[in-house]
Amino acid sequence: MEQNKNDRRTQRTERALRDGLAELLIEKELSKITVREITDKADVNRVTFYKHYLDVYDLYEQIEKEILVDLGLIVLEYGEISTAEIFKHLLDYVDNNRTLFKMVFSPNTTSALIEKVAGLIEGISRKVLAEKYHVDISKNNIDYLNYYRAHGAIAIIDKWVMEDFVLPKEEVVKTVSELDAHVGAYIHSVI
Repeated sequence: MEQNKNDRRTQRTERALRDGLAELLIEKELSKITVREITDKADVNRVTFYKHYLDVYDLYEQIEKEILVDLGLIVLEYGEISTAEIFKHLLDYVDNNRTLFKMVFSPNTTSALIEKVAGLIEGISRKVLAEKYHVDISKNNIDYLNYYRAHGAIAIIDKWVMEDFVLPKEEVVKTVSELDAHVGAYIHSVI
């Protein structure tokens, strides 16, 4: 029982530190954030911070890895469920992690994470098309269309997040799904 209690406490502490950094990244650049500011936001002491992370950049990298793993698991279902379902799951994840995604799309962070997420979506789409149609993805501009597809979806999610989630999630899912269906249909027509 003690182990579970410590695990929950550890998870709460790590979540508080992640949220603290995410909130600060909405306000200012990563290079200007201190451990003290993060611990003040998270209401934990510096010693606790250093039990979990080496420095601010280590914390940021852990957040980035967590987001990529979580999104990767969602996107890997691409071949098994409809595109609309994928977008619903993606947007549910974004909605459940609003502070983190405000950080991701904040002008104070690098675009590296956004590019990694886009690359993840592109890669899965490329794999599915190659397996489904047995086609060389570099032919017929399909690689460009995949790029457009991934970055278009991310641009809509970015707008939704930066507008503070004003548009109902269902409308965003519908919009992204419909646009993606048109791109998908075009890709299928050129294969």
